[in-house]
Amino acid sequence: MERTPNPSDAGRTGDRDGRAAEPASTPPTEPAVTAVAPVADPDAPGWRRAPLGPDERRADALLAGGLLVGALLSLVLTTTAGIYDDPAAPWASVLCLLAVTAPLAWRRRWPSAVVLLTSVAFVASGVLQVPETLFANIALFVALYTVGAWDPDRRRATWVRLVVVVGMFVWLLATVFIAVTDPDSMPGISRAGAFSPLVAFLLIQVLTNILYFAGAYYFGDHSWASARERARTAWRGRQLQLERQLVERQAVAIERLRLARELHDAVAHHVSMMGVQAAAARTVLGMDPARAAAALEGVEESAREAVHELHGVLGTLRDVESWDLPDGGAYAVSAARTAGGAGQPAAPGDPVGSLTVDQIPALVARCAETGQAATFQVVGEPVRLPPLVSLNMYRITQEALTNTRKHGGPDARADVRLRYVPGAVELEIADDGVGPLRSRQPGSGGLGLVGMRERVAADGGSLEVGPRSRGGFLVRATVPLAHAGARS
Repeated sequence: MERTPNPSDAGRTGDRDGRAAEPASTPPTEPAVTAVAPVADPDAPGWRRAPLGPDERRADALLAGGLLVGALLSLVLTTTAGIYDDPAAPWASVLCLLAVTAPLAWRRRWPSAVVLLTSVAFVASGVLQVPETLFANIALFVALYTVGAWDPDRRRATWVRLVVVVGMFVWLLATVFIAVTDPDSMPGISRAGAFSPLVAFLLIQVLTNILYFAGAYYFGDHSWASARERARTAWRGRQLQLERQLVERQAVAIERLRLARELHDAVAHHVSMMGVQAAAARTVLGMDPARAAAALEGVEESAREAVHELHGVLGTLRDVESWDLPDGGAYAVSAARTAGGAGQPAAPGDPVGSLTVDQIPALVARCAETGQAATFQVVGEPVRLPPLVSLNMYRITQEALTNTRKHGGPDARADVRLRYVPGAVELEIADDGVGPLRSRQPGSGGLGLVGMRERVAADGGSLEVGPRSRGGFLVRATVPLAHAGARS
């Protein structure tokens, strides 16, 4: 705050009471604060700036010490210049300057308390005629600015600053009133005229103080808002990082489920066929060695195909770059290159991705060779299916035929129909086996039906499964081609 005129010093040029306060044009430079990842939403009530570290506390102590040294040097120079007729005693001046500057060492830890102490010491130095104003004004500006920039209780920050500003202006106006009403005050300045030099001088003091306190108030609030915006940006970045890691882990989980489905479908189908063929070979081994040999050849072929498909699936696991994602790195699996991964076309020669509806006739024929009655029929004009849809149709057929073989009974007959209808493809596998008894088969976990539903859902289609009214079991999958094409 600008100190008011002193009647005894009115005629001196450069008088401490005639000198304008030294308002800072820019806010004090804040030491760099070590970035700390926010742990709470900056928009939540009670948010506060990051705690001070050793470097920040050391910077505040150095600021307080530098201002004290500057104030003492200014005190010596002003005393030597003899500007004040009746200055305060040297020891009183030193104590006042120490009280004004020293609290700034704790300005960011207890900003409200520091500005109150600094304000009281500032007023005391003015009343006692301490011959130093430059560094005292800087210290008060810094203290007032710090309240707006660092006090976490915004209501308290507002009230404390208002109390200090109002108190300073009351002191200023009281001093101005005394100077105006006392005829002996400021004899060197003319009082003649409505707008005398004395009135102009006093208006300069008021205007200077208005700019001084308004600057400290504005820059303090601006610093707080800037810090909060930086914290908000960092917090949102952290939320996006966590969300990205969650999405990556979900992608890994989805890929694991896909691999589990592929393993289940490959192992269940081929092992089931191997079991049927081995049982047939054991039955006819003594009576018809040729038929037994043919059945064993079928077991060998099923085993070879199972190993071939398992190599394709397990090759995906070997190509995974990162399952655990310890650094939140990019999720990458070779399945993104196959029809079963991200819905992209399979690489040439991939034993898993090369399974399409074109292989369904061969699948049905192999089932017939093992003694299971099965037929295949295409209805409608065939169209090119997206790779993921084509693979899923093959796997659903494979699983349905496996279920017929396991649960439909030895005489069950399966009819496979692939229908191409406008805007969709429909796959239907119907058999005439025991049907309803399947739900009571021991050891049937139902993972095959779950896998079917997941595959159809991935293509945006619908699945109908259940016993037929006239006996047997029905599996019908319908996939809209426009929806599936968009996903693929």
